[in-house]
Parts: sequence; structure tokens; C-alpha cells
Amino acid sequence: MNTLEIIWIAVVVGGLIALLTILFAKREVGNAEAAAMLCAGFGAFTAVQIAQEGVIGFYTNHTQNLTGVQVWWDLVMCVMIALFLIAPRARRQGMNVPLWAIFVGSTASIGLLAMCARLFWLERTAGDTAA
Repeated sequence: MNTLEIIWIAVVVGGLIALLTILFAKREVGNAEAAAMLCAGFGAFTAVQIAQEGVIGFYTNHTQNLTGVQVWWDLVMCVMIALFLIAPRARRQGMNVPLWAIFVGSTASIGLLAMCARLFWLERTAGDTAA
């Protein structure tokens, strides 16, 4: 088993843990620290990828075959659906949604995780002041 296969398995396991947490924890406010840590970790991984393979690797990966194009569509749709769902909450917290949308549109999950971290922190602090 090579390093990339190990990373792939780790992502599957991490995704399953996240899914189970979402299904059973029933939190009312997201975890800002978890979102920030995921953003930092994925951002660092992306920085390593860009340093080794260059930015053009994203384009190459998503234009080589139908599978690459399908993964690209999936990524874009998932990020836009997530942004659509959190934008109203972000507006209620006074976040600059157009600016965040540019960041999310430029960086996909990295920006989305940063936006979620900020949103969750604002929601938590708003709840603390209301109590």
C-alpha cells in the first residue's frame, strides 16, 4: 500500500466519523474549532500538493477523462449547495457573504471550512451574550 492509498483510507475513515458525529451528536451550533482545524489541515495539504505538482494539477486532474469532469462537477455542486445552506445563517450573523462567496469560490473546501469556523464562532458567541 502506498502513501496515497493510506491517505485515501484515512479520508474515508475520517469522513465516516464525521458522518456519525453529524447524525448522532445533534449539536445546535457547529464546532468552530473543528472547522478551523480541518481548514488548516486541508489548507496545509493543499499547499504541499501545489508545491509538488503546481496549480495546473487541479485543471489537469479534472479534464483528463469523464471521471475527472464528474468529480469536478461534484465538487462545485457540493460547495455551492453548502454555501447556499449557510449563507442565510452567515447574513444573520453580519458576515460579508459576497466576500466569503468569492473566497469559497476560489478555494472550495478551504474557504468553506474557514467560513463555517467563523460562522460557528459568531453563533456561539451570540448565544453566550444572549444567556
